[in-house]
This record gives sequence, structure tokens and C-alpha cells, in this order.
Amino acid sequence: MTDTTAPPEPPAHPPRSAVPEGVPAVAPGVVPGVVPAPSPAPDDGGPSKEQPRPSGLGRVLARAAAVTAALTALGSLLGLVRDQTIAHLFGAGPATDAFLVAWTVPELSSTVLIEDAMALLLIPAFSLALARRAAGQRPDPVRSLLAATLPRLLLALGAAMVLLEVGAPVVVGVLAPGLKDPALAVDCTRLTAATVLTFGLTGYFSAALRAHRRFVPPAAVYVVYNIGIIATLLLLHARWGVRAAAAGVAVGGLLMVLVQLPSFLSRLPPRGPRPRRSVRAAGATGAAPLGVALLAPVIIFSLCRQAQVLIERFLAASLPAGAISHLNYAQKVAQLPMVLSLMIVTVTFPVVAQALADGEPDKARRRVERDLTLAGIVVLLGTAFVIACAPQIVQLLFQRGAFDAADTAATASVMRVYALGLLGQSMVGALVRPFFSAARPTWYPAAAMAAGLLITITAGAVTVGYWGIYGIAGANAAGITATAVLLLRGLGAQMIAIRARTVAAGLGRLVVAAAAATAAGWATARLLPGPLLSTTVCCLVVPAIFTAAAAAVRVPEVPHLLATVKRKLPHVR
Repeated sequence: MTDTTAPPEPPAHPPRSAVPEGVPAVAPGVVPGVVPAPSPAPDDGGPSKEQPRPSGLGRVLARAAAVTAALTALGSLLGLVRDQTIAHLFGAGPATDAFLVAWTVPELSSTVLIEDAMALLLIPAFSLALARRAAGQRPDPVRSLLAATLPRLLLALGAAMVLLEVGAPVVVGVLAPGLKDPALAVDCTRLTAATVLTFGLTGYFSAALRAHRRFVPPAAVYVVYNIGIIATLLLLHARWGVRAAAAGVAVGGLLMVLVQLPSFLSRLPPRGPRPRRSVRAAGATGAAPLGVALLAPVIIFSLCRQAQVLIERFLAASLPAGAISHLNYAQKVAQLPMVLSLMIVTVTFPVVAQALADGEPDKARRRVERDLTLAGIVVLLGTAFVIACAPQIVQLLFQRGAFDAADTAATASVMRVYALGLLGQSMVGALVRPFFSAARPTWYPAAAMAAGLLITITAGAVTVGYWGIYGIAGANAAGITATAVLLLRGLGAQMIAIRARTVAAGLGRLVVAAAAATAAGWATARLLPGPLLSTTVCCLVVPAIFTAAAAAVRVPEVPHLLATVKRKLPHVR
């Protein structure tokens, strides 16, 4: 996603090396050493009358976001190939259910150690350390932070991995007490336990590199991860069965570390005076402090967020075989728009953290408001497409081998229900980053996530007996949407003074546009024969109707995005 709607803003003064890989150090048209004058943000939250040209930093971020989005899309595509391979080889039966219980380990590890907790903690910490290094503070704050955190992290992750290996039977019994083949799930869990260590290192490297404005290696981690799983599956499935998928998870985790290691080593600061090796000493030597007061709320938030998946599988374990698999396949497809919507937020999170470290809250506010609107556009456009074409999408992706027409119908139906919560999922991912961008303790996100989780648990327990997996998916959508509302209301009061009502009004207009696009896409898909033809035509109809409806209800970002597309396209004479 290219953000060209922002008024020019001064660069955040990163170190000289802090430029994304593959992006020139000075953007074209920007004179080195000359800072463009910022334009004031419109008071009403709408677009300015003049079309602002993106600043040098804006172009850098746009290119970094484009590269990140491309690699993330490739990783998601390979994830679909991975799921297709598992569905083709094992269908949606007891073996797949057993593997998906073990899959909880890498899912939880990725949330806590890559996507949420590690990034939310370490990107602001590294950004603050880099700002202090740029100010000339000695000893080197970055080296102090590394010495204070990395050895302790390795020790904790290694101990957690061993504990999980030993306690795998207990873990499976707690996660899925009614599972048909618990022994197989235990074997798979012991194989996937390696991700506790490898994902922890992956998350640490990713946070450090993104703070240094190096986005390519972190964006490539899921590409190599899924390649490792697919290759291991194809090589070993005949001998090991579904255990080959679990072994592939372990292999993929190792590849995630290796793909970032060279870039991480190249960014290590030069040796200086040896800092004291304690977390508290980090604050004294100039690095960002990472004490229990900062760690606890981030970890609790991440665990509560991932607990939604655990609750789903716990409730679905007592349903007929295949229920967990149908939920899993529906989530994997439906979440693609949400993942893509967060790419701009992933790239700009270090910028927000840097702005707050430099004492520029207004710059951080403008950045956050634009990011929320852009994320809403992407996720709601994707939601409209997913709901409109769910049966055709699932049939194209999965209906082959052991995955039959009944599996397609069940997965498509639950995918439509699950998609109702995609806006909430995207907003939670986008809103939580500003809460932790100032590297100071706050319990508000954890409390909001706990409230949403309580709604999920209560609604799921009540509805699963009546509606089965549809009740579980609906409860997930309700819980995560409630969390998003709480975070949006609390961000202005707790951290960054965003205009919550203005942002909410813009998202409401986007929901109207998405509803119109969904109706048009659903009608189109029902009229056309064959999943390939109907899906292809919907790829044109849904965006066209969404754009027209968004312009009609005056979504402020849409005219700017259309103007950007016209500028990028070659002039036709």
C-alpha cells in the first residue's frame, strides 16, 4: 500500500544507515540536508484541497511498504499452498485435527514472539536506543540493549522449549480434551515445540532490523517458513504421515532465523566499553529499559489475543471430526485481507515510535490516523470479496483429493461468519502498536483484549450447542470487534490524541461501501457458472463497486488514492 495522502513531514532523523534495503538513501527529488516544510493537517480530518506530494520519508515508507506487502503476499500464497497440500494429503479428518492442535504451538509462538509482543516491546526500545546513539550518548545504547536482552531471551526460550517437549501430553489434554487421536497430537506437538526457540530469535531479529529501517529480511520470514513446511511434507508424508507437517514447521522455523541472520549481524554496533548485563542497567547505560512493568502488559495482551484461537479449538474438539479443520481453513483464507491491511502499519510502526522518542506527538497522531483509514480500506475491500465469493474461493483452493464438496460447503459457510470480524482484527493490530510505541507501561490494551476474550468465551459457550462451528466463528467476530472499539476509544485518552470520532466516522462510511460491494459480488458469483469464472469477474466487480460507493459516501482517502493511481499510470495519448 502506497501512502501518498500525507502532507509533507520532516524526516524522523534516523541514523545514516536507517534506510530500507533496496531503497536509495535520498529519495529522488529530495535535496540532501534540506528538510521540506510540513503542511498543517486539516482540522476536520478530511483531505486538503491541494494534492500534497509525498515527502522523502513518505516515498521511502511507501516503497518499503510495497516490498513488505509483496513478500507478505508471497508468504500468504505459499501458506495457502501449504494448506492445500495438507488438505489434499489428509483431508479434514482426525489426522488433520491432531496436527492442528499441535499447530497451536507455532501459532501462539508467532503471535507472542514475532507479530505482537516481541515487536511491541523491542521496536520502541531499539528506536529509543538509536535516537540516543544519534545524540552521541555513550556507551553505545544499542549494544547495551543487546547485551541486556538477547542472552536472557535465549535462556528463557530454551527452557520453555524443553518444558513443552516434556509436557506435551498435558498440553494436548488441556487444549483438546475430546480429541480422537491424542497420541498423534502429542508427537506433532513435540516436533513443533522447536518453534518456541526459533520464533523467538526470529522476532528479536525482526524487531531490531525494522527499527534500523531494514524491512526485506523480516518480510521474507514467512516465505522461507512455508517453503520449509511444503518441502518437508512432500519428502516425508508417505513415511511419517501428518507428522511430516509438524517436522516441516520445525524446519521452517530454522529457516526464518537463517534468512535474517546475515542482515542482523551486519547491523551489530561496533565494540565499545562492555555494558553491564542486566535489564535495569540498560536504562542507566542509555538503552531503553525493559523491566517487568513493561513486559507484563504486552505479554498478557498477546496471550489474550491468541487465546481466541485456543478457545475455538477447545469448543470445537467435542464437535464431529473435521470441525477444527473447517475453522482453520476458513480462518487462513479470511485472514489474508487483514494481514495485507497491516503492512503499512508494520512499516510505519518504527516511525511512530521514533516520532514519540523525538518528542513529536502531532506527527505520530497524523501517521496513526492515516494508517487506520488505509488499513480499513484494504481489509473491508477484502472482506467484501471473501463474503461474496466464499464457496468459489474454497472450491478453487482446497476441493481436491481428500477434501470433498461437503468440506467446501462447511468451510465456506463458516468463513463468511468469520469474515464479519475482519475489520475488528485489523483495527486491533493497527491500534495496539501506538499504545506501546512510547516504550512505557500501559495495561489498557490487555484489559481491552481480556474484555473481548470474555465476550468470545461466553458467546461461544452459549452458541456452540445450537450452531456448532458457526456459533464459534460468530463469537470470535463479536469479541474481537468489541476489543477494537475499546482500543479506538482509549487510544486518544491513554497515549496519542487521535480524533477517534473522525476515524470511526470514516470507517463507518467504508463499511457502507463494503456492504454495497458485497451485495454486487454475491449476485455476480451466483449468476456466473464455474468457480474460476465467477471469482475472476468478482475480482473486477467488487473493487469497482467498493470504490464507487466509497466515493459516493465521501470517504476522504479515496480521491487521494485515485489521484495517486492516475499519476502512476502512463499518460495515454
